[in-house]
Amino acid sequence: MSEQKDKKEEKKVEEKLEKASEEAKEEVKEEIEKHEEVSEEEEAKLKLPFPTAAVVRIMKANMDNEKMIKRDVKVEMNKWLGGMCAQVSKEMNKFPYVMMHLNELKEAKRVYEDLENFQKEKDRILAHFEAIKKDIERLERDLGVEEGDVIIVKKKEEAEAPQA
Repeated sequence: MSEQKDKKEEKKVEEKLEKASEEAKEEVKEEIEKHEEVSEEEEAKLKLPFPTAAVVRIMKANMDNEKMIKRDVKVEMNKWLGGMCAQVSKEMNKFPYVMMHLNELKEAKRVYEDLENFQKEKDRILAHFEAIKKDIERLERDLGVEEGDVIIVKKKEEAEAPQA
């Protein structure tokens, strides 16, 4: 009886420790993030194009909860996004229109979206290529061709033509 009681109490203590350690981890994580935050004064000094909090919020929304982001990463991401915005704006500036519409934005950012589509298309082609290679291997096995042998396929017309 006392053994069971001891085990229950041990389990309760372990649960409390585990809960306390999780809370401590969260506190440490929050403390680190506070030190890593870019203050408004620093932001002004660095001349960042966007509010750092907005950039970090987007980054965290797309990362695992346990991930932490160093200050230099936040600043660099902010600068990079500003550069991307500038490049797209320069592309939009090439249009002869005074008023920019959504169509001009879509046209200007197409280059970057096409890169994404290019990678998808590349993956699709590679998968198709692998399927073709497997078909060739299967056909070689069916025909009994060994490695190094060359299969010569004559055109149907040449095969049917009388030989002189």
